[in-house]
Amino acid sequence: MYKYLSHKISNQSIGFILICIIFSLTLWFSNQIVLRLKDVEKSKIENYAKSLELISQNEYIDPYTQDFLFKLIEDNNSIPVILVDENNTINFTKNIEENILNDPKKLEKYLTALKSEDLHIEVDLPDGKNHVYYTNSNLLNNLKLYPIIIIILSLIFFLFTYWYFKTIRETEKSYLWAGMAKETAHQIGTPLSSLMGWVELLKLEEIDQSHVEEIEKDVERLKHIAERFSRIGSQAELQNNDLVNTTKTTVLYLRERISNGIELNFQSEIDEIYIKFNPLLYSWVIENLIKNAADAMQNKGVLDIYIQTLGNKIIISIADTGPGIPSKLQKKIFDPGFTTKKRGWGLGLSLAKRIIKDYHNGKIYVAESSKEKGTTFKIELKRQ
Repeated sequence: MYKYLSHKISNQSIGFILICIIFSLTLWFSNQIVLRLKDVEKSKIENYAKSLELISQNEYIDPYTQDFLFKLIEDNNSIPVILVDENNTINFTKNIEENILNDPKKLEKYLTALKSEDLHIEVDLPDGKNHVYYTNSNLLNNLKLYPIIIIILSLIFFLFTYWYFKTIRETEKSYLWAGMAKETAHQIGTPLSSLMGWVELLKLEEIDQSHVEEIEKDVERLKHIAERFSRIGSQAELQNNDLVNTTKTTVLYLRERISNGIELNFQSEIDEIYIKFNPLLYSWVIENLIKNAADAMQNKGVLDIYIQTLGNKIIISIADTGPGIPSKLQKKIFDPGFTTKKRGWGLGLSLAKRIIKDYHNGKIYVAESSKEKGTTFKIELKRQ
């Protein structure tokens, strides 16, 4: 018997923490690079401004120094710069896009934007005080987006990896369930054949045949169970059948085989609902839900099965008066291996979900659950 380890730290939690650490380090390192590059660009502009000031104010600079200062000015090939005098006249520009330079309105708007960033250096030139306005280079702006791009790409990678391994895991589970189910069907087959033979012999005996008929019903039920398990993992054959009659037949069969302390009721707002479904697999789901409800109520209470239609949906409700399911467990009860019973494999509800969701393209879920009102499971199927 497998137990659900709800208090154990899962690998998913560890993985999430590692991802957060990686993302945080990526942001921190990227931010440090951006800050350093910003300081480098600021230093370049300061050298640029100082070179302009020295060249304009000193008439007697030796050729070597002059070449060096001009080189400092020309080395700026990436940082946008605008030199403005005291009258707010633009005297010089560099690294500005052509479409902005050729349009005075755009250039004026661009200068206003630079002023709003408050990145400027004051220089003394022969015509008075000038200001060198500058902004970040394209490289620096792109680096600001770099951590976001890295995070997005990492998220895509992790999501793809998670989806890939989840798909593999689900496939492995499917093969495991199918193998277990087929092996169970095979093991049931041998004693079942013998039981069928004994039933036929009992029919020839001079005994109360009503008992033999009940035994025959149970043998036929075992035959259906074996057939159900043999079909797990195979493509389910969907036939046009009456869903109401199949549900009612299952309920009537179980009514004689569960505790007399349980009041089992069945009701449908429509007498007949013909849709394509697999009667054997569907009846197994209803049977499983009824038995689980009976166990939850400890064989004493009321169990109502109700079928209704809502648009193109058919809703089958199974409501009990048991103690309810804690909210934190309501999403886990369909997980393989989860069980609150002392005995059991914890595969009943997971197989029920697989039959309804994968084979019939429907839904099965806990509609409501509380200590006062009990639990209501709902199955939703589509009308073709």
